[in-house]
Amino acid sequence: MTETPWDVLLLGGASGIGKSQLAARLADEHKAFVVEFDDVVEAVRAITTPEQHPGLHLFDAYEEVDAELPEDRVLALQLATARALEPAALGVVRNRLTVDVPAVIEGDYLTPAAAARAVREGAAAGRRVRAVFLHEGDAGQIAANYAAREPAAGRQSERARVSAAYSRRLAEQAREHGLPVVDARPWPTLASRVREATA
Repeated sequence: MTETPWDVLLLGGASGIGKSQLAARLADEHKAFVVEFDDVVEAVRAITTPEQHPGLHLFDAYEEVDAELPEDRVLALQLATARALEPAALGVVRNRLTVDVPAVIEGDYLTPAAAARAVREGAAAGRRVRAVFLHEGDAGQIAANYAAREPAAGRQSERARVSAAYSRRLAEQAREHGLPVVDARPWPTLASRVREATA
């Protein structure tokens, strides 16, 4: 098979905590393919309507009127959307396991429940599916990350607060499912800590 410690690595976590950079680094090290699950999310949203799949379009009504939602409501909608996307996440993993090239699948909408199921399915098929969730609970750090990544968008403090809350929720769920949770900081040691967690 491959020389990597995994055939598929699921890298979950909230927005703005470094998943994409880490996925690119690990993929480069292991000659792996990167799947950005956010691209899959946009693809399935584009080919469905709210009537066909309401769980994928929970934010649509608010976007149309440019409504400001309270943070707890945004968090609830984000969690519900992630749950609705679980079959898509499992479909991506199953497809990647048909290819003899290792893959890192990363994204905000990967849930610990779907990741745990993918790990079990992989083991049953004799394949090495691993999952890890990055965690950053400091909204100020996430806001700084957003500012560095998207300087034209400004500070984005509210978005960062929601992301920190989402990160905490994902970390709780990951631990409940027996999946490793790795702090996003310190960044210089993140890759090695993820390697240890997924060995």
